Amino acid sequence: MNRQDIRRQMRARRRYLTPAQQRQASDGLRVQLYQAREFRRAKSVALYLANDGEISPSRTIEALWQRGVKVCLPVLHPVYRGRLVFIRFDRNSAMKPNRYGILEPVYRHQLAVSVRFLDVIALPLVAFDETGNRLGMGGGYYDRSLAFTRRSGKRPFLIGCAHECQQSKQLPAEPWDIPLNAIATDSRYQPVK
Repeated sequence: MNRQDIRRQMRARRRYLTPAQQRQASDGLRVQLYQAREFRRAKSVALYLANDGEISPSRTIEALWQRGVKVCLPVLHPVYRGRLVFIRFDRNSAMKPNRYGILEPVYRHQLAVSVRFLDVIALPLVAFDETGNRLGMGGGYYDRSLAFTRRSGKRPFLIGCAHECQQSKQLPAEPWDIPLNAIATDSRYQPVK
């Protein structure tokens, strides 16, 4: 099966989940993310707002706010097409839909946080396999924005987030795919070997 077929199949699986299953998965994801020492110790964490049946980190965002952790969301970069910028996010953030209809904070330069200074990035997945290969929506935004992590130096800890039903036996990997440090689902946290 090619990447597009896998993407289509996995998106259908996650959209099939009921609202009650989605709420339960969001609670489970919060529990699983806190299994990571890097996540528990983080002072700055980037997450996302769920779209198209993605597992929602909304419960996790609330827990991080309560701990005083700086929470950021990805925003389509206003200048560099195909890249993301991470913007501080709180209960009072002004929001607007991006060109894909996904809500994101209104871009303000003074609220931008360099990706290099984020401790953890929890990113949504369309599919994943046991070896940490991942499949996103196909736009390459995270791969381009995180390309610097291939070099040495400080980098964020990358956790891919998905429903357990989005696991694939084996995914085709591309040379530009940025590897994950771990995968978190609603029922487990798994460091990638």
